[in-house]
Amino acid sequence: MAFTRTHLTEVERIDNAGLIWRPIRRTLGVTAFGINGYTAEHVGEDLIEAHDETSPGAGGHEELYLVASGSARFAIGDEELDAVAGTMLLVPVGVRREAVATEPDTTILVIGGRPGAALPVSPFEYWYAAQGAVNAGDYGRAIAIASEGLEDWPMHGGLNYQLACYNALAGNRDDALRHLRVAFANDPRTREWAAEDDDLITVRDDPSLAP
Repeated sequence: MAFTRTHLTEVERIDNAGLIWRPIRRTLGVTAFGINGYTAEHVGEDLIEAHDETSPGAGGHEELYLVASGSARFAIGDEELDAVAGTMLLVPVGVRREAVATEPDTTILVIGGRPGAALPVSPFEYWYAAQGAVNAGDYGRAIAIASEGLEDWPMHGGLNYQLACYNALAGNRDDALRHLRVAFANDPRTREWAAEDDDLITVRDDPSLAP
């Protein structure tokens, strides 16, 4: 089977000293990051025990908390805040955090990993992140955002192709051609894309791009 599927309601509920823990990572067999859930059936029940990810039993994880259903009140460091369903909170290692339910049947998902350990991020993230600037016609900003990915993916065909498009739209002919040459050399599909891509109409017929 090419994927693993479950539903949150199917994940076991394990009562661990009053905390209802949902072993999502173990259920799905996730190996790239930690992900588990906590559920409180009643208002006022603990959801997240007080901790700062530095104790012997902790993984030293940067943690993202997503309120999947219901609502909760968090205490993070010296601050308290209410979090309704859909709220996401990223808490770094060393900051104390805890949460209680403020609605019945509240569930929080916790996604964690060691800071920096999951990098590099996928190449597509850079051109997806740049798209807002492209839509606004701010090609200089789009170039700046997408160029961040070159540190980890300097020869990636798709990333260089997108940078070629942004530079062509910005009137940076030499940079557009440079990125196109890298794209063509590392992903043959990009040559086909360029033939039909209006973003590259000012540069795609340059003799230096001939096969």
